[in-house]
Amino acid sequence: MTIYTIVLFFHVSGAIGYFVSMGTWLFGLSALRRAQRVEQVRALTHLVGWSGPLFAISVLLILATGLYMALTAWGLQTGWIDVALISLILIAPLGTAFIEPRRRAIDRLAQEAPDGPLPQSLERSTHDPILLTALQTVTILLLGIVFLMTNKPSLVGSLIVMAVALVLGLASGVLVSLTTHTPGQGMATQANSMREPRG
Repeated sequence: MTIYTIVLFFHVSGAIGYFVSMGTWLFGLSALRRAQRVEQVRALTHLVGWSGPLFAISVLLILATGLYMALTAWGLQTGWIDVALISLILIAPLGTAFIEPRRRAIDRLAQEAPDGPLPQSLERSTHDPILLTALQTVTILLLGIVFLMTNKPSLVGSLIVMAVALVLGLASGVLVSLTTHTPGQGMATQANSMREPRG
């Protein structure tokens, strides 16, 4: 057992924590999009709220241990390490800018709303396409970083891997958002069809 192997253990633990936090978020969002009552949304947002600190700690752990291993064993001139570290640094603000504010908005609306069926404002928040796209993109970007860690491609190959991961994440989020309609949208469509004159 060496310092490097101990640091590697914490590095892998950080990656596991990251995936657990994102998996909790994706599961929670999937359940939120199917929720019919305010009470369900409150319980789910409470569960998802625990993933925030785990996400932050995991990212910091991955960055700190990854930087140590890069400096002591590989060197910062290695292409895949540069791309992986920069990608991690860019991923962290995504959670702050696109995910956490929307979670807090859902939680606030759920706390303010009375028990019972979802009001339209809360329903729209749980079906926010930006939230879904951001979550799926961040998750797939981390999978791209894991691919870099295990396969260690060249600089150009690493850039291609992360570009493909970014496109897949954005495309999957947009595709799911376009093919999923909120109950409110369905009711509006049904109401519009009823207003159309029958010939």
